[in-house]
This record gives sequence, structure tokens and C-alpha cells, in this order.
Amino acid sequence: MESPCVACCRLNEEKVCVGCYRHMDEIVDWRKKTAQQYQQIAANIAQRKASWQPPLQQSAMTQDEWLAARERNRQQQQQGVQQ
Repeated sequence: MESPCVACCRLNEEKVCVGCYRHMDEIVDWRKKTAQQYQQIAANIAQRKASWQPPLQQSAMTQDEWLAARERNRQQQQQGVQQ
């Protein structure tokens, strides 16, 4: 699936990008997601767009946040393989 990125990477207080409506965990390792994960992310994006409120606060994603999200994704992938 093509990335929904619009090159406006700013996170709101919930760590959702105000450009593409993906959560930080959905952005990290985008190309490694499964078809099922892409479908779920697309549904999440649609839901977020429908309930969108102007962000109160925005911040750039830090390297520590990126690395933490990547680790969460790695752990989720390992759990999926073990099941």
C-alpha cells in the first residue's frame, strides 16, 4: 500500500500526525506492515479524519519517540510470530 504521508510530519498531543492522521506507531516501519495492518491503519485514518479537531499543540517526532515506537512494533511482530 502506498504511504498516506503528505510530508507534513507534525504530531498532536496524542502522537497522531496532523498531516496523514497516522499514529506514530503506524508510521514507523511502514513498509514492513502486513496487508491486514494496512487495512486497519486505513480504517483508523478514516475514523480520525471524521472526528478531527484542530490540534491544540503540535511537536515534531523526536528520535527517542521514533525509537520507542519502532521497539513497540518489533515486539508486536514477535508476538504475532509466536502465536
